[in-house]
Amino acid sequence: MTFVTRIAIAALALSFATAVQAQTGEWYAAGSIVYADDDPDRAVADAVAGFQINVGRIMSEHLSLEGALGYNDWDSWISPPTEQYPDQFAIDLSANVLYFFDRDKTFAPYLLGGIGYLGVDRTPGSPENNPSLTAGVGFDWRMGQSDFSIRGEVRARYAYDACSNDCQSRTDFIASVGLQYRFGGEPEIPRPDSDTDADGVLDMWDECPDTPRGTQVGSSGCPILDRDVDADGDRVPDSRDDCPNTTVGAAVNDRGCELDSDRDGVPTGEDRCPSSRPGANVDMYGCENDSDSDGVPDHKDSCPRTPQGARVDVYGCVIEEIIHLPGLNFQTNQDVILPGAEYVLRDAASTLNKHPSLRIEVAGHTDDVGPGDINYSLSERRAVTVRDFLIRYGVDESRITAVGYGESQPIADNATAEGRATNRRVELRVLN
Repeated sequence: MTFVTRIAIAALALSFATAVQAQTGEWYAAGSIVYADDDPDRAVADAVAGFQINVGRIMSEHLSLEGALGYNDWDSWISPPTEQYPDQFAIDLSANVLYFFDRDKTFAPYLLGGIGYLGVDRTPGSPENNPSLTAGVGFDWRMGQSDFSIRGEVRARYAYDACSNDCQSRTDFIASVGLQYRFGGEPEIPRPDSDTDADGVLDMWDECPDTPRGTQVGSSGCPILDRDVDADGDRVPDSRDDCPNTTVGAAVNDRGCELDSDRDGVPTGEDRCPSSRPGANVDMYGCENDSDSDGVPDHKDSCPRTPQGARVDVYGCVIEEIIHLPGLNFQTNQDVILPGAEYVLRDAASTLNKHPSLRIEVAGHTDDVGPGDINYSLSERRAVTVRDFLIRYGVDESRITAVGYGESQPIADNATAEGRATNRRVELRVLN
């Protein structure tokens, strides 16, 4: 018994399970792997060697229309291939009609038929381009209530050759299995709006659909009692409304007060910064206080009294000619940064992204221990490493250059261990 026959028997033997509704107008897309039992005249081995992509639409309770694209890569019976027994690959395009017996079953079998085009390229050999017919059976096996299902097919493909090559038409048998996803669909048409008792509340929301004409009703459609009066129309009766004058249409809590998502005392509808941190001191617009107006909230500002209009980094401090990177350390004699240094570079990148006009030189330096040429090379490689990290964090590479200065620009005494450690540094130089 062939592999194709086994798949066909297994598919038809599966039980029909609980119904899952399908909707007319839905689209679907499927991707499958393909096993091909090829026509013997092709002289290629039967194998799992290709894929198939289907895109279609549910047209009715029983019918679907779809387009399919298939690809097969067949190996010759012999190696290396010859002109008589070549390797081949095929492109299969088809338009198909699927007929479902009962689409709403969890396991839904179908019949398939279609027309298409089969292009086969033989290496070495001559190409084959023929019209084709396809027919077969398949199943759509829903995965619970999700939009995904398992799709399987067994079909025969007949490629008609009108003597373009060797006057030989060929029939291939193809089995496929894969995953299908449904999406879209026609929205349900709502029932016409109705208000039977003409009280201004639609029947679908009216808890008292038979109130006498002219009766004053509340949002539920029931007659208003004194205890049910809702002066601000927020659906919370005045009797338990802690905020009886909320803005019309504002979202409120069960006590009738406007929602405050970040609990900063400024209603969400008026809050320009609706995600301020819990407990933060905010201004009248709900944004965290920034006493020096440098764009850095006071709780993050290490320099809370910077001059008005000054360029500042992510810590709120004025950007000088040189931006130092304390905490940026490398493995000994290597250009690999130590764990934790990436946070320093992330903050530096945030500062540069905040000021896109700045042009930067990444300057690498070493102490005077070791040969000068090796120190120069190491400083340059470390500068390049820092530059690459900044680019990775979003800084435009056209704004950054990397230069190694080796031991030529010490800022401390190389005679001491502390001084040498200070001289081993990478810093950012503002060029404009």
